Amino acid sequence: MKTMLIPANEVRNETRVQNSRFITSLSPAFSVEEARKFIRRIKAEFTDASHNVPAFIIGHGASLISHASDDGEPSGTAGRPALAVLQGSGLGDVAVVVTRYFGGTKLGKGGLMRAYGDAIRSVLEIASFAQKAATYTVKFSIPYSLYERTRFLINSHRGEILKEIYLENVTITCKLLTEQYIPFKLYLKELTHGNVHTEILESDKFSIFPINK
Repeated sequence: MKTMLIPANEVRNETRVQNSRFITSLSPAFSVEEARKFIRRIKAEFTDASHNVPAFIIGHGASLISHASDDGEPSGTAGRPALAVLQGSGLGDVAVVVTRYFGGTKLGKGGLMRAYGDAIRSVLEIASFAQKAATYTVKFSIPYSLYERTRFLINSHRGEILKEIYLENVTITCKLLTEQYIPFKLYLKELTHGNVHTEILESDKFSIFPINK
């Protein structure tokens, strides 16, 4: 299954080119309305800026909606290069605003295109990512003697522990990618000599799943 990358959370970074400040704000957005709401919020935060250049991509693959605007910069020098970098990143469900405070030196068409493209690249370098994928939420109980090895097993199968209850045994609730569930179940069965029952509590077709760097 192809990974559908998204930003894990909102992030911001600043670059400077010839005394102009470029403040790039990036966020996950799962609909056009969410993207526009984020853009309005950033513009309201930086009302005194020279420009607030927006771009967003909603969806993945063949099913996506993209948009960008130059917000008063010369045509094709801001929104288009910003969107091009986003498209090249492989991300979907992402919105970004590049806020520019003019520093007194004109950058020219080529300079502006590089500056806006580099602003997007710079925020992507510090961003954390997640994937939108099908998952199972799974529950099972294990003896304390197998607790650490079970945690290692969950981690090695890219799982995420959601809850642990410590009673006579340890009851663990975790989230697993659907493609990892059967291999995990087989390893867990081997680890516990078949003395464990896994229960699928929930199936989510599009779950937001962290990616460990």
